[in-house]
Formats: sequence, C-alpha cells, structure tokens
Amino acid sequence: MTLLNDPPGGLITGTGSRLVAEEPERFRVHRDAMTSPDILSDEQAKIFNHNWLYVGHESEVANPGDYVRRRVGGRPLFMVRGAKSKNINVFHNSCTHRGAVVCRQDQGNAKVFQCFYHAWTFDSEGKLSGVPDRDAYGGNLDWEALRLKQVARVESYRGFVFCCYDPDVVGLEEYLAGAKDYLDLIIDAAPADMEIVRGTNEYGMEANWKLLVENSIDGYHAVSTHDTYFKYLVALGTDLSVGVKGTAHDLGNGHAVLEYEAPWGRPVAKWEPLFGEDAKESIQGQRQTLVDRFGEERAHRMADLNRNMLIYPNLVVNDIMALTVRTFMPTAPNRMEITAWEMAPREEQADVRQRRLDSFLTFLGPGGFATPDDIEALESCQQGFASGGVEWNDISRGMTREPEANDEAQMRAFWRRWRDDMDRDDLRVMP
Repeated sequence: MTLLNDPPGGLITGTGSRLVAEEPERFRVHRDAMTSPDILSDEQAKIFNHNWLYVGHESEVANPGDYVRRRVGGRPLFMVRGAKSKNINVFHNSCTHRGAVVCRQDQGNAKVFQCFYHAWTFDSEGKLSGVPDRDAYGGNLDWEALRLKQVARVESYRGFVFCCYDPDVVGLEEYLAGAKDYLDLIIDAAPADMEIVRGTNEYGMEANWKLLVENSIDGYHAVSTHDTYFKYLVALGTDLSVGVKGTAHDLGNGHAVLEYEAPWGRPVAKWEPLFGEDAKESIQGQRQTLVDRFGEERAHRMADLNRNMLIYPNLVVNDIMALTVRTFMPTAPNRMEITAWEMAPREEQADVRQRRLDSFLTFLGPGGFATPDDIEALESCQQGFASGGVEWNDISRGMTREPEANDEAQMRAFWRRWRDDMDRDDLRVMP
C-alpha cells in the first residue's frame, strides 16, 4: 500500500498510500498533501467526519444553562449544560425549522435558545418548547422529532469533551490510547480541578493545517526558529547550557508526544528567574507537595518534564512553561483557523495565575516569542510549495535509532494514521 517512487508523469491522487512513501530508512510525504483541494475534501470526509474531535472542557459549562459556541470539524455546534439533566449536550447549531443558527453568541448562560428567524425556541436539553402561531400547523407538529439534533457521539475524559459525527466510532477511551496517560499527568498534578481560563486566542495562518500538526510536536526547529526567545531567557538569568533532553513517543491511533526536560521553568513546580525570587519558595513548596502525593519519579515527570502532545487529528496540548489547549481547522488547502485556551487549576492563587498567563502570552500567544516565528516558518513552507520542482518532504530524522527529542518519529505516527484514514473506502457518508 506504500509508494516508493511515483511513476514519471503519474497523477498523484487523494489516497494516502500514494502520498506517504516509507522505506526502512526513509519517510517522505508528497507536497500535494499540502496543496490539493481534492485532498482537503477527502480529509473532511474521511478524517474530520469519522474521528473524535475536541469540543471544549467541562469547566466552560460548569452551571446549568452555561454554553459555548464552537466550530468543530468545520461544522457549527454548541455545547450546553442541561438545566434538568445537568448533562453536557453538544448540538448541531441549526434550527430544525429552516436551518438558521440557533446559538448566536460565543458563550453565556441561557434557559432557552430562540431562533431569530422565526422565533422557534428550544431549551438547554434540545427540546422544542415554543412555536409562534402553532395552530397554523393544525396540530401536526412532531415536537419530539423537531428537537435540536445531538451530535452522534459525545464523551468526556478527565473533563475534556469530544464529539464524533460517526455513531459507529470506537469509544473515546479506546481511541485516546496512550494519550490518556499524559492527560492524567496534567490533571493529577493540579491541586484542584482544572479549568479553562476565560478568554481565547484566535488567529489564522496561510498554511496547510498538517504543517501545524508537525510544528506543534517538532523539537528540531526550536533553537533555530526561536533564537530570540532563548536570548531573552539568557538575559533574565536562565541557564541554557544544560540543553534539552527527551524522547518522542507514538501513543497509538495517530497520537504522539514529545516529552523532554528543558532549562526553562514550569508553573506546575519548577522555578526559574523569569518567575522572580518572591515566587521561589512557593514553587518549591508545590513541588514537595507533588513528591508527597505521588513519589519522586512521578513528581519529576509532573514538575520537570515538558510535553507537546498531539491528539489526532487536530488537538494539541502543550504542557510546557504554560498549559495550552489548541485546535486548528483548515478552511482551504493553504489556510487554517486556530483557537487556543489556557488551562489552570481552579481557584489558583492570583500570583501563580499571573505567572502562568504571562508565560502563556510571552511564548505561545499570537504576539509572543514563539507563535509569530512559527507562523512565518509555516507560511514560508506553503509559499515554497508553490515554487514546484521538489515533490516530497522528508520526515526521516531518527529512523535508524531510538527516537530523541529532536527526531521526527512523532510526526511519522501522525502521517501513518493519516495515510490509513485516507485509504479507507468503507466509510459511510456523514449527514
């Protein structure tokens, strides 16, 4: 099923096996995967319509009637905590009368959702509760059939809410595979329940979405691309001479993680000069608490190790100098929209929260040190693809050894799953 050499003059199609070429010491991806509208259409049908996709976090809808509006896999949805059931519902954001969007605000609390077009009204459980001039229908309205439509599957793991448009998809925990262990590290390390900090970063990029997949779990580019940030840390007194040490792991089902020890600090429990001398004692106390609760080995992983994790296909959890949850969705072969949130323990002390948010914005924010660098790099790649002359990207680094932090094994895990999904021809068409 793999292509080693495309026939001269051969037509590259949207099938994954013809776009991902794998040999014992060589792994390549054809650049059509980044530029073809037909391939993007296949991705929507075969990947985003049939895999679990991140919707949001339970903390965002903590109270009955709380809701958030999201685009998930290119579709408008909204997530709401039911007033009666207290369950988390994820609805297609479309009135069952004539199709207009029902939830029109990004977030809030509501007892009912009224379509502004004809004023049909639905409650937080999705039930149709009001129709103006209902007598005009002669008693023939099927109120149950006309309720808001739930997404086919909705499940939650440790507060992370996912949905899938395919009712036959495997259960979420089975799908998450080895990624569960890393979510557990994040949640267990917190002194209280985790929450999404109010507010989002939203921005766009003129590049293919899979380039951001690669970039998000790529340690190889850090020193060259983010040189300004490292100089900033040195100016503040951070010792970078110890370097970065770590490994990459294939977590199954296309998920992958880059796990490494780095010289910068972590709000969890690793002090650095950036946090200030006043914070030193408090952060050291947090670390001792982790040791007391989990033992030295697990506390070391929680406090000292950084993690850049991809949950296939488009969720990235960066547990680094801040804890960031990020999704991205293509709008064209060369365009994507990105949304990022900061996660933190509930009722965190104000000074600790401030350090966390400063780290989030300083490095990962749209105006920070890292994100503008990454945007420029990925848009540069997309521009380079238009030049032609070169057909394949090479993603072979580390194939002949145990994966290291700067290797590309984690990217190959994503591409193998992508290829398998794109090769499938047994998938139902999702409504």
